[in-house]
Amino acid sequence: MAKEKQQKTADQHYKGHRDRLRQRFINGGAEALQDYEMLELIMFRAIPRRDIKPMAKDLIKKFGDLSGVLSADRDLLREVKGISENVVTELKIVESAAKKVGQSRIIRRQALKSWDDLVTYCRTAMAEKQIEEFRALFLDRQNQLIADEVLSTGTVDYTPVYPREVMKRALALSASAMIVVHNHPSGDSTPSKADIQMTKQLDEISKSLGIVLHDHLIIARGSEYSFKSEVLL
Repeated sequence: MAKEKQQKTADQHYKGHRDRLRQRFINGGAEALQDYEMLELIMFRAIPRRDIKPMAKDLIKKFGDLSGVLSADRDLLREVKGISENVVTELKIVESAAKKVGQSRIIRRQALKSWDDLVTYCRTAMAEKQIEEFRALFLDRQNQLIADEVLSTGTVDYTPVYPREVMKRALALSASAMIVVHNHPSGDSTPSKADIQMTKQLDEISKSLGIVLHDHLIIARGSEYSFKSEVLL
């Protein structure tokens, strides 16, 4: 009987905490909550009757912040004590939703007129990746997005890029222009010599085919680098 009463008290405590957390979110939005508290909100459905604050704090400690947790590899997430497949799925649903929202802001809009949204989308999709990834945003004559495709993935500091294959894909999609993007997991968005050389080669080939290379963006966790802004294109 005492054990049942103790469990009931614990359940009431957790419910009260969750209700208060939800109300703070309703009143003040995400800005009113710390990252670990946002994680608690996300994980409530997967873990209905437990104190998950310590678990949320462990996730932040391991991955740095909310963005780092959401984009972390599934296997690495499961290494954290108490994190089940259900929890991982909830986290990945939120990550995927954020990417969809970002993508929807640039689809059917002129990419060059919604540049901030485009950069935000690329940052959301790539900044937390643990390996390098190269993608291309293919555009039509009105600079509206035709396709957003990951063309290659590599290691922590390298991904192979073959300019002729990139252009082959652009021609297949009847693209008139494109923006290429890759990430630097190191956190430093400064281009390497290989990045600069590849971009020049890609620009030369695209010009010969009548396709405009608007920019090459390098995305890092805390910054981004634009070849166009730095007058390298």
